[in-house]
Amino acid sequence: MSDKKALTKQSPAIADPWANLRQLTAARIALGRAGGSLPTAPQLEFQLAHARARDAVQLVFDAEGTQRRLQESGRTVQRVHSEAESRSVYLRRPDLGRRLDDPSRSALAKFAAGEGRGFDAAFVVADGLSPLAIHRHAVAVLDLIWQALTQAGWRLAPVVVAEQSRVALGDEIGALLGAEQVAMLIGERPGLSAADSLGIYLTYAPRPGRTDAERNCISNIRPAGLRYEEAARALVQLMTRARRLRLTGVGLKDESDGVLPE
Repeated sequence: MSDKKALTKQSPAIADPWANLRQLTAARIALGRAGGSLPTAPQLEFQLAHARARDAVQLVFDAEGTQRRLQESGRTVQRVHSEAESRSVYLRRPDLGRRLDDPSRSALAKFAAGEGRGFDAAFVVADGLSPLAIHRHAVAVLDLIWQALTQAGWRLAPVVVAEQSRVALGDEIGALLGAEQVAMLIGERPGLSAADSLGIYLTYAPRPGRTDAERNCISNIRPAGLRYEEAARALVQLMTRARRLRLTGVGLKDESDGVLPE
């Protein structure tokens, strides 16, 4: 064969054995290589995902809009703020995100005194590390949970919308409201596969000083992850069992069966 014919001869196409698997996961698998580096397209996709994660962390939380949407669903809403006065402080000082500022603490205590205590559960909607997750998912998920619990006769505290919040802030809020349990819907740390993942953290007998071992977590709530209905089902059943066993955390396992309780 002449050199000219060898150069123009077409090589047969070889099917990528990973192609079907890539349709089932957002994980970065079989990206290929160009020499010793990633090909251009996967490299650009990685940089885009990283930029989206950074943007989600820095996004300004629309607390007013979230409050309005919750009120449109028929909820009474209280707004609070942590001791982290700004987003930059919040990211550098996690400890400040775990405590209410003085005006919020006083206002919530005053509100609870007027409304009465002894709630079966309280819900906190908090920006966390991804306000985007709250904007996209929190109200719809809470609607499903709220409907199931009210139909079961639970007495629920007014919803609290918390700004610059870490998970442990829910313990102080739940204690001030005198709630038996507190469930915090919070934006999870963005990853390179999802920047809008919602998490729910459940604590029985909330009070400042509770540890992560004393909570249950349901994570990756979003249409491309754990569906709203599945998350609501899991939380309601965890709350029902926590009420009976009087605990959450490592001693409480998710044994949800796929059906919301009547």
